[in-house]
Amino acid sequence: MSQIEELIERLCPDGVRHSRLGEVGVFHRGNGLQKKDLTDHGFPAIHYGQIHTFYGAWTRETKSFVPPEMAKRLKLAEPGDLIIATTSEDDEAVAKATAWIGNVPTAVSGDAYVFHHELDPRYIAYFFQSTSFQNQKSRYITGTKVRRISGDSMAKIVIPVPPLEVQHEIVRILDTFTNLEAELEAELESELESRRLQYKLYQEKLLTPSSDTHWSTLGEISTRVSSGATPLRSRPDYYEDGTIPWLRTQEVDFNEITDTAIKITPRATRESSAKLIPEHCVIVAMYGATAAKVATNLIPLTTNQACCNLQIDPSVASYRYVFHWVKNQYQRLRGLGEGSQSNLNAKKVKSFPIPVPSLREQERIAADLDTFDALVNDLSSGLPAELNARRQQYEYYRDKLLTFKELKS
Repeated sequence: MSQIEELIERLCPDGVRHSRLGEVGVFHRGNGLQKKDLTDHGFPAIHYGQIHTFYGAWTRETKSFVPPEMAKRLKLAEPGDLIIATTSEDDEAVAKATAWIGNVPTAVSGDAYVFHHELDPRYIAYFFQSTSFQNQKSRYITGTKVRRISGDSMAKIVIPVPPLEVQHEIVRILDTFTNLEAELEAELESELESRRLQYKLYQEKLLTPSSDTHWSTLGEISTRVSSGATPLRSRPDYYEDGTIPWLRTQEVDFNEITDTAIKITPRATRESSAKLIPEHCVIVAMYGATAAKVATNLIPLTTNQACCNLQIDPSVASYRYVFHWVKNQYQRLRGLGEGSQSNLNAKKVKSFPIPVPSLREQERIAADLDTFDALVNDLSSGLPAELNARRQQYEYYRDKLLTFKELKS
């Protein structure tokens, strides 16, 4: 029997009290502190945005400070209090919390609540990460673009309240898990970066042509080169209930296109220059932030006018090989662009050179690069999948530790 099991068997064998957060503490809203007020020294301060981007489940030190005179006008969190970011554009991040376990009070910004309570601060911080808390809070989130939750709503959320000795042991276990996860993540990220570097070197080697390789251009190995169009935005009948995928350059990012964010109607394709292109084209973004990036489409679709769509001649070249070549040449192709965003045009894309070995050799090169690419980048294979699996394992044990039978009254 583990230590936590022994404690539960000795201290709460029949279950534990389940209480609303409002019964074990009080919520106070932060005030006044804005990001521009933060300094590198002075009185400790936590801005709600930093809870989303910087802090973990608990902290002893603050990243930022405010002038001591300003701190006198601000809401303070005392050591042991929970600080909660109550707004976000993402529901999952609403009510992200960190326990303040420093030795002195800290100032807290608006769009944050301070929860003063009677529990182990790290126990309640871990509870705010749990599936139980996430499920309960979802019914209280309000707002459209900016999503938020109030202190009154959080006060209704139910938390199991085991004896403090059990809370301390749960915290010890979860702190250990958290440290192990952080160490593993750093190790795997380092390994992943090594794989990326290895892949880059391997890619360069595979795509370096031999001296007798025939050279051509992207235009010459294509049966058709086209761009698309943007159907009039003032025509709702071009977009409402649309079923035809319409690709924009911001979706072109060295990837395979299997769907698009916007669909257009058959009428839009008839009355504009946004025409369907077949699957397995090589699509190059010509201007905008993604200029010179490349994608391939696994579905027939239409594109906007900033896409240069290369329908590769299958008797001459493998579209996957062409995709990898253009991807590898991103910096060189982008360098041909003009203006602050390195804008290209169809003429420059069509005239861009490409080595053309035998089809068999192209297919071998493409297959090798596809395999290595998946190993490095795909969450369903290789190191990212291992990291994701470990996170899921941690979340499972965290939820299990924070689940208790309710004590019958």
